[in-house]
Amino acid sequence: MLDINYIKENLEIVKTAAKNKNIVVDLDRLVEIDTQRKSLIGQIESLRSERKKNGEKMQKATEEERKTIAEEGKKIKEEIAKLEVEYEKVKDEFEELMAKVPTVPSEDTPVGKDSDQNVEVSVWGEKPDFDFKPLTHIELGENLDLLDLQKGTKVAGYRGYYLKNEAVTLVLGVMFEALNKMIAKGYKPFIPPTLIKSFPLFGSGYFKDRDYNSEIDEIYQIASREKDSTGELSKEKKFLVGTAEPSLLAYFSDETLKAEDLPIKVCGFSQCYRSEIGSYGKDTKGIYRVHEFMKVEQVVVCPADYEKAKAIQEEMVGISEELHRDLGLPYRKLQICTGDMSPGKYRAFDLEAWMPGLDRYGETGSASNFVDWQARRLNVKYAENGEKKYAFLLNNTALASARTLIAILENYQQKDGSVKVPAILQKYVGKETIS
Repeated sequence: MLDINYIKENLEIVKTAAKNKNIVVDLDRLVEIDTQRKSLIGQIESLRSERKKNGEKMQKATEEERKTIAEEGKKIKEEIAKLEVEYEKVKDEFEELMAKVPTVPSEDTPVGKDSDQNVEVSVWGEKPDFDFKPLTHIELGENLDLLDLQKGTKVAGYRGYYLKNEAVTLVLGVMFEALNKMIAKGYKPFIPPTLIKSFPLFGSGYFKDRDYNSEIDEIYQIASREKDSTGELSKEKKFLVGTAEPSLLAYFSDETLKAEDLPIKVCGFSQCYRSEIGSYGKDTKGIYRVHEFMKVEQVVVCPADYEKAKAIQEEMVGISEELHRDLGLPYRKLQICTGDMSPGKYRAFDLEAWMPGLDRYGETGSASNFVDWQARRLNVKYAENGEKKYAFLLNNTALASARTLIAILENYQQKDGSVKVPAILQKYVGKETIS
C-alpha cells in the first residue's frame, strides 16, 4: 500500500507503474474519492465539536432554554449519523482502490508484458552432458521407489504425492542444509504458524484485493470452525500459508522497532500450501507444481534506505545461489520484469535450476524487495531520531523441497538408472548412490 499523498503527487508515475504491471485501478477515481473522504471527515469533526458545545450549553441553560438546545442537539446528532453512513461508504471504496495500487518498480526493473520478458542476469554451472536420453523425475522416482503419484492422487486428490525411502532423507537433508546455512549467515530460525488469520495474507499481498477471493487467490481457507478461549465458536477466518513469509512478517506487525536493531534477519521452515487456482492445466504431471511442499524462507526488516535494501536483497539472493552451488545444481538468475511482478514488488529476482528430464530451467527461488508497501499494510515501523518510519521488508526463498528434489534427481541420474547423491547430502541419505 502506498501513501495517498505520494500517489497524488506522483499520479502519472503511479499510473505508468500500474499499466506496466498489468494492474487495472482507477487512480483518478481514487483521488476524487479521497477528496470526498477528507471533506466528510472535516464535516463530521465540525459537527461533533458543535455537539460538544451544545452539551456544554445544556449544562448552563435555564429550564426554558433547554428545550431549544435539545432540539438543536437532536438535529446535530441526526446529521452526524447521516454523514457517518456516507463516510463509511466512501471509506470502503477508498480502501478497495488503495489495496490495488502498486509499488512503483525500481529504475533497473525491465519493462515487459509477462514472464517471457524476464531478463537473464547470470548463469552458473555446466548442464550435464548425458550419453543417454535423460529420464524425468517421474520416471526416476517411480523406478527407484522414491515417488508414488498414483496413491498420492488416490489419497490427496489432484497434485497429491508420496515421497518414499531415500527421497525422504534427501529432501529433509536439503531443508537442514538450507536452515543451517541461514543460521550461519546470521538469520534467526523460526518454525512459524502455517494456520493463520487473514491480516498477514492481506498485509503481505497474498490476497489480490482487500478480502480473500477463492476464485483468484492461491490460498486455502479452512472450512471447519474452532472455539476461542471463551469456549464460543470463533468467527475468525483461518487460512493455510503458501510460504512462511506472511507469518514471519506479521510477527513484527503493529510494532515500532528500534533503528539500531535493524536490519532484523529471520528465516522460517514450514510446510507450504498452494491451491494453484491460477495454474490450471500447467505442469499437470509430476511434482513441479503441487499443493503442498516444504520450504525455508528468508525475511529481512530493513531501514527505509533504498541502497541498504538493494545490498540486502543481493545478499539474500547470494545465499540461495550458494545453496544451489553447494548442491552442484546448474542454475540461472533472472531479473523479473514489470508484467511478471505482483503489485507490491519494487525489485525482484528468480533463481531457476536446470532440469534435464524436463529439458528446461525451473523456478527454485524468488527474491523480492517490497520497500514499505507491506510495512504500511502490516504497520511495521521503526523509530529513528524521534521520528517513526515504515520499514522496508524483503523476502527470499532459501530452498523449496519439491523442485529442488526434481533438479537433484534429474541432474544426478546415471546411465544405469541410478542417482548419485550430492556430497553434502550423503550424511542424511546414508549412501552415495540411490539404485
